[in-house]
Amino acid sequence: MQVKFRRYDVVNYLKTEDDIAAYLDAVAEDGDPALIAAALGDVARARNLSQLARDVEGDPSLATVMKVAQALGLRLDFKPTRR
Repeated sequence: MQVKFRRYDVVNYLKTEDDIAAYLDAVAEDGDPALIAAALGDVARARNLSQLARDVEGDPSLATVMKVAQALGLRLDFKPTRR
């Protein structure tokens, strides 16, 4: 029996606002700006906003990340780290 693999794409699982918020919160916990930018690109693709997805490729500035988040109807939310 041959095992078939499909490429995992998180976009297939970002169906609701709650899914998107949970995904972005999980990515933000790591604190890696590149991962956050990539996650915003994933959300843009999930919402069929291909130009926004292209805008966050590479190493976008904070201003670009904030503009993309705003265009997606999101806001950046800061919480204190637990020590």
